[in-house]
Formats: sequence, C-alpha cells, structure tokens
Amino acid sequence: MFKKIILVLLIGFLAWVYQAARSPPPRICGSPAGPPVTSTRIKLRDGRRLAYKEHGVPKEKAKYKIIFVHGFGCSRHDLAFATSVELGMAEGQGVYFVSFDRPGYGESDPDPKRTLKSVAMDIEELADQLELGSKFYVIGSSMGGQQVWGCLKYIPHRLSGATLIAPVINYWWPRFPAKISAEAYYQQYPQDQWALRVAHYTPWLTYWWNTQKWFPASSAIAQKPKFSRQDLELISKLRGIKHDRAHVTQRGEFESLHRDLMVGFGSWEFDPMDLKNPFLDNEGSVHLWQGDEDGLVPVTLQRHIAEKLPWIHYHELPGAGHLFSIADGVSEAILKALLLGEKEPVEEITD
Repeated sequence: MFKKIILVLLIGFLAWVYQAARSPPPRICGSPAGPPVTSTRIKLRDGRRLAYKEHGVPKEKAKYKIIFVHGFGCSRHDLAFATSVELGMAEGQGVYFVSFDRPGYGESDPDPKRTLKSVAMDIEELADQLELGSKFYVIGSSMGGQQVWGCLKYIPHRLSGATLIAPVINYWWPRFPAKISAEAYYQQYPQDQWALRVAHYTPWLTYWWNTQKWFPASSAIAQKPKFSRQDLELISKLRGIKHDRAHVTQRGEFESLHRDLMVGFGSWEFDPMDLKNPFLDNEGSVHLWQGDEDGLVPVTLQRHIAEKLPWIHYHELPGAGHLFSIADGVSEAILKALLLGEKEPVEEITD
C-alpha cells in the first residue's frame, strides 16, 4: 500500500512538472485573437513571416547596405543606431539600413527550430528578397551579436563587413580556458548563474524557471540587469528609443526571451574562436566593440576572443558599460570604422 501511495505521488509530481514546464502556444499576428499586423513582412522559405523596417536613404541609391540585428528584449524599432544613420551619415555617406524582428519577437513568426544557422539563413533571405545585392554589412548588438557570429560562420561570402557591439558570450564555448570562463561566470548575479545553467543543461525547464515564483529568475527578463554606472546614466536616453516591451514579447515570452536564452547559451554548432578571416584580401573588416565596465558581458572574455582572432579589429572603451552605443557620437564612430575604415575617435564614454 505504501509503495502505491509513493507511486501515485510521484506520477502526480511528474504530471505537475510536465504541465508547469509547458509553455503556452505563441500568439499569431493577424489572427482574430492575436496581435495586429502593422509592419512590412516577407515570407520565408518555410512559410514564416519576418517583419522588418527600413531607414536611411532608399536602397536603390545607397552606397552601403546594412542589416541590423537587435538584442535581447528588443525589436526592429530599437535602433540607437538609426538616429545616427538618419540624422548624420545616411544622406552624407549613402547609408541604407534595415532592421528586423528576430524570430518570435515583435511581429516575426516564431521558429521552434531556431539556431544560429537558421537565423543566418533568415538574414540572407531578407537580403535577397529586398534585393540588397550579392554582399551587405551586418551589425549586431548584445544578443544580436551572437547572430553576427552565425553570419561569419554560415554566410561569410555574403558579407561586406561585420560589427559586433558588446556581443553576449556563451560561457560554454570550448576554446575558453576554464579558469577565465569560470571567473567571468561567477561575476554574474547568482540568479543569472542559475538561469543560464538551466538554459544550458535543462533547456526544457527554461520556461518554468523564468515564470515560477520560488526563486529569482533571469535579471534580464525581470528588466533588472547588472548595469554599470554609465549605463544608468544613459537609461533615460534609451527610454526615448526603446519600443514598448509588450510589443516586443507579444508573441509570447517563451518564443522570444526564453528561446533566446536556450539558443544563446545552449550547445553551439561551432566555436567562434575557430572561425577564419573571411576578408583575406582586405575587401572588408570585422569589428568588435566592448566597454570595460560592462556588467552583462565580461570584458575578460572579449579580450580572449580578440587575442585568439587577431583579424578582428577590437575596440575597448574605458568607462563604458553595456549601453555605450547610445552615447553621443559612439554609433557614428562605429559606423565610420566599419564603412570607411576610420579609427574611432572615442577614447572614453562621457555623460
């Protein structure tokens, strides 16, 4: 009798875990019960829709064509870069800029099979359907920087150049020395250490972990990340640019935020430190920008990447946190380095 009771309780517990770990189905844009469609979208090879937004000069007149990849909890509207492009370099240098909602964000359909490779293929298809030509530039910020690593791996032949802005690091990349990776990992908030462990080792529990009320979930999902002093000073400016969080996650937090954690901190198909220079003839360049006071992305690991990949132009900004690209003049310096080969004039981030 006692064994039967234990078995019933175990079955009940497993059933509860199964139900708690299941994410709700994503909401469908344009459906009677779903969010409205307000964007321009393309239909991808597998039938998914990808929402995008264009900026700068018309692409037919553009000298430079750039695809921007947004970060965690953002969307096609979150363009600190667009302000610089539209008001400064766009007309003067002939810059066309297109941003898009990554799968599961905003008005782009979720991709339950999302990987670094699949997003690189989405980017390539976006470029082809918009007729951007045989080559184009990519810029990725924060979590979007991981997608740029994917472009360098899977579609390097399509790139004129690439920039990674404070790209989020996966602590489980094999080429990181265990000691420096562990030191950087334990600089995070304890709640983030646990959230990433779950995303990496038990991804099927990611939804439950970040929605349960027993333990603190990811600080980024709670919108209380480890910002630096400079970040906090820039927050007020970011609020003028950042789009509504409800719009960003309107398809559901699982297919946007939670899947970002699962893909970004899961087992990658490749290690970025094994990549080869895609521009051996110097017909393009790759740039990595990092603040030395970034509380979200440890500078020590970026320095290691720059050491292992000397063909990457590494720019480290003293006093800068994670949001340095919205500081005055920084986005323009980033663009000039990528497009014109100019050395950045930014030596220190000021208020």
